[in-house]
Amino acid sequence: MRNGLRFDLVDLRLFVEVAQSNSLTRGAERACLSVAAASLRIKSLEEGLGAQLLYREKRGASPTRAGEVLLEHARRVFVEVEQLQRGLQPFSQGVRGHVRLFANATAICEFLPAVLARFFDTHPAITVDLQERLSAEIVRSVLEGVADIGVISARVAADGLETLPYKKDRMVLAVPQGHRLAELESVHFADTLDQEYIGLDSHSASYSYLQQEVAQLGRSLQLRIQVGSYDAMCRMVEAGVGIGVLPEMAARRHARSTRIRIVQLLDEWATRELRICVRSQSELPVFARELIEFILQSD
Repeated sequence: MRNGLRFDLVDLRLFVEVAQSNSLTRGAERACLSVAAASLRIKSLEEGLGAQLLYREKRGASPTRAGEVLLEHARRVFVEVEQLQRGLQPFSQGVRGHVRLFANATAICEFLPAVLARFFDTHPAITVDLQERLSAEIVRSVLEGVADIGVISARVAADGLETLPYKKDRMVLAVPQGHRLAELESVHFADTLDQEYIGLDSHSASYSYLQQEVAQLGRSLQLRIQVGSYDAMCRMVEAGVGIGVLPEMAARRHARSTRIRIVQLLDEWATRELRICVRSQSELPVFARELIEFILQSD
């Protein structure tokens, strides 16, 4: 390492995001940087350290041994920075608090908007960094102090964290009116895999969740098109492009404005229990604990 090397927190945050997602593109998105700017920052960081930090491959980027050491220490740095910020909050004349909330797509799209609107009404000086992640990644982020609060599937192990029961949601099948499956009230997921599917973007938590279930069946999903939202999915279903799996609350909301038919999935995995997870409620600032109360009290 060169003498007098100074670490830029933006560079460190970028490196953590890239290393954790194994992708320069996703890491850049999460750090709110362009891919070109992110690549230049990582290159400059490597040159400053005099060591290669990432293995760059066609399928992504993974940390080298030096990168793993930097990742471990960078995580500790951000925990310390967060504790510093919290310690100085009582003396701040500006924003008095910031909460990092990671959740799955269902919670973000269906449950949290109304909760956050009510929370901001009574906590105007608090900001929230809300990000969609996979449940396993949320658990890791909360454990490492990257996120303060997580909303996860109860099926995912959360050892070392405090967890609180939150809600249940169901995944259902959306099909076009007149489709042969539209005549059914319910169906097993495996019996639909001969159909063309409309999926969410491959970076979404919902896409990964569905692919896991397909893999357990030893089958593959016939994806005709991938879209960026449940609204786009339902419009594609209405147009007869294919069928899709989405949360029942979202399906019923979109069924009011599109000509789709909702079919229940009989599979056990289709009913999902959500949980809230934190490292320790007692260590959270008061406003973060109040946000948890708002979430738990939502209808």
